[in-house]
Amino acid sequence: MTRILPKTILGKWSVRLNSFFLISMIISITLVKILRVFSFDDHWWDVTVPITFLASIIAFIVGLIAVIKKDRENSVLVYSSIIISVGLFIFIIFHSLFISD
Repeated sequence: MTRILPKTILGKWSVRLNSFFLISMIISITLVKILRVFSFDDHWWDVTVPITFLASIIAFIVGLIAVIKKDRENSVLVYSSIIISVGLFIFIIFHSLFISD
């Protein structure tokens, strides 16, 4: 039976970390693009991106452990968290290969 909310501690942490990633990216992009308070060239962006990307990478690892472990976490939010992290990996790979700053 598939649930929406995770029941294991690892599943909950995976969802929380990726929620942190998504919320911080939405706030950051809103501050730069819509409100024009900051710029992508500012130092806060150099700190924000590694922290939030690291949170999503950890969410991926923790989510995989939650799914593979004996408990077999099968909630929709944990699978969504894993998919978001995979999307981030693809973005990082394509950004580093094809986009020169």
